[in-house]
Amino acid sequence: MSDLDQTRAARLSMALFFLQPMTIGAWFALIPTVKAALDLSKAELAVALLGMPVAVLLALQVSGRAVAWLGVRGLMAWTLPLQCAAAVLPLLAGGQGALFLALAVFGAVTAFLEVGMNVYAGRVEKATGALIMNRCHGFWALGLTAGSLLAALGAGLLTPVLLMVLVGLLSGGVGYLVVSGLPRIREEAERARLPARKLWHLPRALVAIGVFMLLVTLVEAGMTDWSAVYLAERLGLDAADEVARAGVAVTIFSGFMAAGRFAGDALKRRLGPLALARGSAIVTILGLGCLILPLPIEAAYLGFALVGLGVAAGYPLGVSAVAALDDRYEAANIAVMSTFALTGFLLGPPLVGFLGEAFGMRAAFAAMVPGLILCLVLAAWLEPGRTPGDSIGDRHRPAR
Repeated sequence: MSDLDQTRAARLSMALFFLQPMTIGAWFALIPTVKAALDLSKAELAVALLGMPVAVLLALQVSGRAVAWLGVRGLMAWTLPLQCAAAVLPLLAGGQGALFLALAVFGAVTAFLEVGMNVYAGRVEKATGALIMNRCHGFWALGLTAGSLLAALGAGLLTPVLLMVLVGLLSGGVGYLVVSGLPRIREEAERARLPARKLWHLPRALVAIGVFMLLVTLVEAGMTDWSAVYLAERLGLDAADEVARAGVAVTIFSGFMAAGRFAGDALKRRLGPLALARGSAIVTILGLGCLILPLPIEAAYLGFALVGLGVAAGYPLGVSAVAALDDRYEAANIAVMSTFALTGFLLGPPLVGFLGEAFGMRAAFAAMVPGLILCLVLAAWLEPGRTPGDSIGDRHRPAR
């Protein structure tokens, strides 16, 4: 690959990571509109919203095969327009059941697309030696924000369906041109049929990285959903208009997480993946300490910032490490890792909620600390040089 192709592959990958989540961000912004239009209770809406993660979990089990069938660029070229079309379906739903099914279609297509994007970004890193994964996921966060902002700004001017169509045309149209311009990387061998692997034949490193991802995303999801509730309780806010002030907790957390991702590639180059992963876990523990200990309220704002910085590098580090394990099974490995990560996203909010209800929010946040301590150990598997062939069924330890 020439220097020009390397630069083009890296820049277009980041552009694709920005464009792909715009319809997802727009959907998040339009959820209250759909809730009101369908006259759903909070519980009914919560059940309907499960359609997306359930479908993602199922789709991830076959997404590796889809890369083999279509090629990674072909998979993205097909699924990006399909995702933009599927994003309109929830806005056409006539009830809770239809909304569940519409979100299931949306989620399934999104799962295939995101596996393809991460596989390609991983190949760029391996082929060029450039570190781009953290910045790619930083642009993903910006794209999510851009989509939700477009939906919020256009909500009073256009119908929800037309608004989503326009966001989809922007995301899918420009995104398709970006995919068409991606340089080919290792496509000659990706259509080869690979033998299916049993659970106990998975590489030890893959399972260890997967558990690392689960623990990190559990904290990320728990903080995203419950940091504002924590702050509202600390400030003693009750009225709805006052509780909205507590939303600054999410803003601080997500803002510092995005900043951490844009700085992550430079930090990884300087420190290495092991030091960055362990340092990130320590920073996250310190941030949670600011929220758990009986400190002044100013410490809570510092805590949200530190936790955001701490979890920022986790997902990109995991994707890069898994992509480097094995060239043949890279798509399947990323799908397995994504399953672990999504499990963390699904478990985090209810776990924090149940513990917070029973013991208080400080105790709920404290429950995350043991998992982060385990991450200090699991981080060793993020270092290159582990033997990818060692499976969890092998008795010998993988070489360092």
